Amino acid sequence: MPVTTLDPTTALVVVDLQNGVMAIPGAPHTTAEVLAHTVELAEAFRAHDLPVVLVRVTGAPDGSDATPGRTDRGRPQRIPAPGWDEIVEDLAGHAGDILVTKRNWSAFYGTDLDLHLRRRGVTQIVLTGVATSIGVESTARAGHEHGYHVTIATDAVTDADADAHRNSVEKVFPRLAETGTTGDILRMLGTTHG
Repeated sequence: MPVTTLDPTTALVVVDLQNGVMAIPGAPHTTAEVLAHTVELAEAFRAHDLPVVLVRVTGAPDGSDATPGRTDRGRPQRIPAPGWDEIVEDLAGHAGDILVTKRNWSAFYGTDLDLHLRRRGVTQIVLTGVATSIGVESTARAGHEHGYHVTIATDAVTDADADAHRNSVEKVFPRLAETGTTGDILRMLGTTHG
């Protein structure tokens, strides 16, 4: 379903656009395209005095604070490069933005994201970021479960796997969110927030 409205207090939530994640080749959109669309949205949200939340994932270099539990893939055994968890320069450095640090896939679980949003009276979130089927989808599911109206900017999200991206956009998101392009959301922002 296309974007029908943006609530008076809508926040942009940017998932994992940080140095280490931006090195991943995206599919079907490049991470550079996702960043460019996200920067457009962030500038528009800031111009309308709407919250911009920058979410980053981090963890102890030895993995000691990683989510427990066995998986078929096991745990990655690599030490990240210094600065891998810093928000990319194109988005960082705006004093009014909210920074949320997570250690899981969802930006809600184990963080203060919900508290930041509720204190500001936010009722809707627009999501961008990487990876569509992991951090973005987990955050969309949790946002829906927390009672927020969720909107996904479909050209401002991407994945390492085009099929996983397509599954999220075509099968999962329509059940818990509205979807639209960056242009759709910018037009709606101009209409509803003058």
